[in-house]
Amino acid sequence: MTSAPIPDVPLDVGSPSAVAAALEDRISGVVRGKTPAVRLALVALLSGGHLLIEDVPGTGKTLLARTLAAVVGGRFQRVQCTPDLLPSDLTGTTVFRANADDWEFRPGPVFANVVLVDEINRASPRTQAALLEPMEEHQVTVDGRTHRLPDPFFCVATQNPLGQAGTFPLPESQLDRFAIVTTLGMPSRDAEREILTGVGGVPAMDDVTPVTTVAGLRAVRTAVRAVHCAGSVVDYVLDVAAATRADPHVEVGASPRAALGLLHAARAHATIVGRDFVSPDDVKAVTGPALAHRIVLGGGIDVAAALGVLHRALLRVDAPAL
Repeated sequence: MTSAPIPDVPLDVGSPSAVAAALEDRISGVVRGKTPAVRLALVALLSGGHLLIEDVPGTGKTLLARTLAAVVGGRFQRVQCTPDLLPSDLTGTTVFRANADDWEFRPGPVFANVVLVDEINRASPRTQAALLEPMEEHQVTVDGRTHRLPDPFFCVATQNPLGQAGTFPLPESQLDRFAIVTTLGMPSRDAEREILTGVGGVPAMDDVTPVTTVAGLRAVRTAVRAVHCAGSVVDYVLDVAAATRADPHVEVGASPRAALGLLHAARAHATIVGRDFVSPDDVKAVTGPALAHRIVLGGGIDVAAALGVLHRALLRVDAPAL
């Protein structure tokens, strides 16, 4: 699926918090009963990071990703990962034009504002690695030439639970590229009833219109990075990261990049809830989704066990009073 770009002019929807509220409302109209997951998806989007959604098939992972793309506007591309997908199928390739006697670069699907990489762990490790440079440096290097990606660039990946047939585990370096990792889980009975009776869900996608444009999203992201964060809250983030490194069950604790990602996510969360400053509650709200996939235990990455580590860290570290 590819959507045509809309004019690069911000829609007049008010402050960054107003934009965030409008985005949340529009997405929740399609993805029913998943407010926490929708909010975390917006944290990833507004913080300038990327999003990984883990869950069993049929819970709405792709629907959430497609709806995120629809409400932002700009250019959208979707890649369905399979074991035979090649790196060039993502990044693009250089072809020889005989009539012009020169080489031409033909961009792959990563050259979009919002890219959905569906079932990323069905792709081979070699193909997964092709996303490392785009996600971190927002560029692609092919045949020695570097090509910049559109700004903003937001990658939404979905993955099936590890161990299902035909899946390859994501390495630590790949997981670290995601600002937020979340799950959807099964809907409540009321939400599932709405889905069955045609309220929200896939049919509602036809009526989704953009809340903002790529220019508007750039402006909101810039504003999010400028949200006030007191020195005591910065120290709180540092203390939480340090607590993961001191935990005896942890082999590799949260890195400085992970701590920075936590701070960016807390700023985005503050914006979404309508605050113009970061509170310790914002840090607590995003600590698990922002750090659990970046902590290595003795047996490797185990998000469920890492959440226990982070719970203990938050209990040990005193939150500052603002």
